[in-house]
Amino acid sequence: MSLMLLATLGGFIVIVWFYLTAKEKGESPIQWVIIGVIGYWLTWWLIKLTLVNAVAGLFAKSFAGAFLIRQVPALCAITAAYLIRKKLLADLAKKSQ
Repeated sequence: MSLMLLATLGGFIVIVWFYLTAKEKGESPIQWVIIGVIGYWLTWWLIKLTLVNAVAGLFAKSFAGAFLIRQVPALCAITAAYLIRKKLLADLAKKSQ
């Protein structure tokens, strides 16, 4: 479970971040949270199943290396959530013009 700490924490932060942003902008918080969480976890799983599984064996003898490589999906998912939120805000700005 400790290896998933960053992923779990990141998922929770995405929920709060998207909820508060949607509420502030007068949009549907539930819709934004669903979009954010799906984007976050889909990215996390894709990176985990492709990149991490492909290179995890290279770090099998190093606990620190294995721990760090297992955090990559969470970092990519956080980046994806940031970009999704940015796109939602840009679409909102276009809609209000």
